[in-house]
Amino acid sequence: MKKKRQPIPSISVNLALPIMRETSPIEVRTPADCHRELSPLCAPLAQEAFFVVTLNTKYRVIDRHLISLGIVDACLVHPREVFRRAVMDNASAVILAHNHPSGDTSPSREDIKLTRQLIEAGRIMDIEVLDHVVIGQPNDRNPQGFTSLRESGLVSFSTT
Repeated sequence: MKKKRQPIPSISVNLALPIMRETSPIEVRTPADCHRELSPLCAPLAQEAFFVVTLNTKYRVIDRHLISLGIVDACLVHPREVFRRAVMDNASAVILAHNHPSGDTSPSREDIKLTRQLIEAGRIMDIEVLDHVVIGQPNDRNPQGFTSLRESGLVSFSTT
């Protein structure tokens, strides 16, 4: 008696890559641009939230991602989650942002340490970190309602 051959199971694998991803006509080149894009998302929140804005080579917005939602004065962020979104979006650059529900936009030591860590991770992955913007509320000391770590000079964003 002859053994019947078992059919080879077929496996379907989708190797298709997106041909084109539509990007926004919105350019984000300044901390004020970032504030304009994200403050409506941050305003209603009573806890810290960390965002990454992914950008193409022309600094046009690909997408805005909520990376982490924390508690009233802290938010857990890891480079893996930040750059996962950037890689998935095929981003050339990112802008980091988070809110301070207290309204005070002064960056904490943890904010500065995290920014340095993310800049270094971005260098390794060849994804430029352009800025980290802390979003709060306009007040007498800070009428714009945000602080740019790049403009404040608290962190070096140079690519060398």
